[in-house]
Amino acid sequence: MVLVVVVVVAVLLAALLGLGAFAMRRRLIQRVGGTFDCSARLRVAALPGLPVPDAGPDAPLPSGSAPAPSGSAVDNGGKGWLFGIARYNRDSVEWFRVFSYSPRPRRVLQRSRIEVLHRRTPVGQEELALLSGAVVLVCRHAGEPLELAMSEDALTGFLAWLEAAPPGQRVNVA
Repeated sequence: MVLVVVVVVAVLLAALLGLGAFAMRRRLIQRVGGTFDCSARLRVAALPGLPVPDAGPDAPLPSGSAPAPSGSAVDNGGKGWLFGIARYNRDSVEWFRVFSYSPRPRRVLQRSRIEVLHRRTPVGQEELALLSGAVVLVCRHAGEPLELAMSEDALTGFLAWLEAAPPGQRVNVA
């Protein structure tokens, strides 16, 4: 009986330490400032031939953002999205997974290598997989397809950061 109590207490303590480590890691990432919630789909089908739905003719687009090409998106059931935190760091955005203990970013997106193709609203099961009010930004980074989902406010800040590149730096904002 005593052994069972000790094991239960040890398991609960380990769970609390694990949750505390998540909270401490997030606080350390955000301590520097310039962070925002940003889900990412890192494995995306090839973008050039991938038709996506139009957000609608009346949907407002932020400055420098082009509407999505008309057509129908491949509904993959909202799979592949990872919750994360993005942090601005000079000429790059560091993307960290929320549910990870790693102190290093999972992806580092260089400003000069990001090409914004278009934005869209979540479709199908993506609405459930992403945070409420998220907008999906379809991009290429170093030629590889990438989708980022963030709030309207974070999207405005992200596009402004992209457009604010130093003189002579190539910036691709559709």
